[in-house]
Amino acid sequence: MQALNLPTYSFNIKSESGRNFILDVIRRKYVALTPEEWVRQNFIRYLNEEKQYPFSLMSVETAFSLFQLRKRSDIIIYNRLGTPVAMVECKAPEVKINHHVFDQIIRYNLKFKLNFIMVTNGLQHFCCRLDHYQNTSDFLKDIPDFNTLNAD
Repeated sequence: MQALNLPTYSFNIKSESGRNFILDVIRRKYVALTPEEWVRQNFIRYLNEEKQYPFSLMSVETAFSLFQLRKRSDIIIYNRLGTPVAMVECKAPEVKINHHVFDQIIRYNLKFKLNFIMVTNGLQHFCCRLDHYQNTSDFLKDIPDFNTLNAD
């Protein structure tokens, strides 16, 4: 798989019938190893190992309804009380991070009204802090660590 702009991690990967699968530590099962999944699994490890986000406070591919349509969030991060605090949208490395990607996560966030949204394609990573009362947003210079994210 393509090298990403993240630290290098080791993964459990297996092949079956000519297809590769990667062990998702959150869902506790092997999933198809697509370019987007490669980014998602690397970003999960980055959040856990570099930013101290507990695996137990992340969910992957969480289904929800938005305007009567079924959607799935790539990663949702919870605080220690079990309240969602951030959402991550992962794209394959060849997908450019542009306003369409941000439009998607902002639309998804209409359901959750979280204060943090993150977008990554494995090469570029963005984190935005949202203030729903003031209707403002700020792009952060770095992905916050877990304790900083939950201090707000």
